Amino acid sequence: MFIAMNRFKVLPGAESDFEAVWLNRESHLHKVPGFVEFHMLRGPQRDDHRLYSSHTIWKSEEHFLGWTRSEAFRDAHKGAGGNKPMYLGHPEFEGFEVIQTVTNPNAD
Repeated sequence: MFIAMNRFKVLPGAESDFEAVWLNRESHLHKVPGFVEFHMLRGPQRDDHRLYSSHTIWKSEEHFLGWTRSEAFRDAHKGAGGNKPMYLGHPEFEGFEVIQTVTNPNAD
């Protein structure tokens, strides 16, 4: 399993616009082999930004790399540059290979 994460530092006052972009866009993830799950996370408020993170689970790093080279990836990111006034800096990518998973058999 592979987890791909991007951190976004969103400028004060742009949080609603940022969330609207993500909640209303077509991700195209379901069209690509190996996609498991996606989460957009709202993090802490800082002096100069609010932290957000996208968290996508893939069956493998190879599946993730296939996504980055796909037509679905290009479709999902069309016009993303037009949203730059919302950000403090560029999104920061982090990729993780899962080495352990612990689940709760009693979770609902």
